[in-house]
Amino acid sequence: MPEADVSKKEKMYYVDTPQKTPGFFLKGAGSLDWGMKNRLSRIFNPDTGRTLMLAIDHGYFQGPTTGLERIDLNIVPIMPYADALMMTRGILRTVVPPSITKPIVMRCSGGPSILKELSDEQLAVDIEDAIRMNVAAITLQVFIGGEFETRSVHNMTRLVDMGLRYGIPTMAVTAVGKDMVRDARYFRLACRICAELGAQIVKTYYVPEDFETITASCPVPIVMAGGKKLPELDALTMAYNAVQQGASGVDMGRNIFQSDAPKAMMQAVAKVVHENMKPKDALDLYETIKNKKK
Repeated sequence: MPEADVSKKEKMYYVDTPQKTPGFFLKGAGSLDWGMKNRLSRIFNPDTGRTLMLAIDHGYFQGPTTGLERIDLNIVPIMPYADALMMTRGILRTVVPPSITKPIVMRCSGGPSILKELSDEQLAVDIEDAIRMNVAAITLQVFIGGEFETRSVHNMTRLVDMGLRYGIPTMAVTAVGKDMVRDARYFRLACRICAELGAQIVKTYYVPEDFETITASCPVPIVMAGGKKLPELDALTMAYNAVQQGASGVDMGRNIFQSDAPKAMMQAVAKVVHENMKPKDALDLYETIKNKKK
């Protein structure tokens, strides 16, 4: 029986030494095929190596989330300000104009609603349908420590295999159950497992303590999940800290579309992500843009 890592030797993450990726700008992607690199270059800005994703896939398990009741009216107008868009195929087909050329990161898992055990997910999209919709990446939840952990990991490896067949990268999202501890130790475990088993991108949550050990020990880009709605300054600070500590961008949903001024918030977060703007300066920008609209 394999043993857990019980070594008393201090772990070395070398957080001040970036991982080298010869031949490509994005961490861990140097040996990927041309098509996959091309798709990753659409999601991540080659000049900064970072991305600002807009996550609007919440309805796949919790219905019409506040701020997403009418995606055609509230969300489509702010899509041009994102680098990439994360959503379900149902929303993509029914609401998003085909003239929108932003890269799509498509949700491919589903099953239970918020009324059931969330880790009991299955793959919910066929790879041929993802190809038909010209997506830049495919994504799903992975529930490390959840009741159906093994199934969710197997879902991911199957999706990775399908993506590799057609040059489409897979983003694994580290889901956190209500009974799990949100700390660096847990996220190091979850992110590393996803990367070890083939995910080309990992989306995970920010933690104030030792977040840089999570990014340093994961050999593929980490994108920070926005999580619950925070005051604007807190959300901007979280995004700033995440990218300063090694994240390759953020994937925000509620902190954008539940903001009082989503378009202004998108532009402020973009400045933080791509130009390292300080949070207080980004808040001033947010307020300026917001007040111009009044």
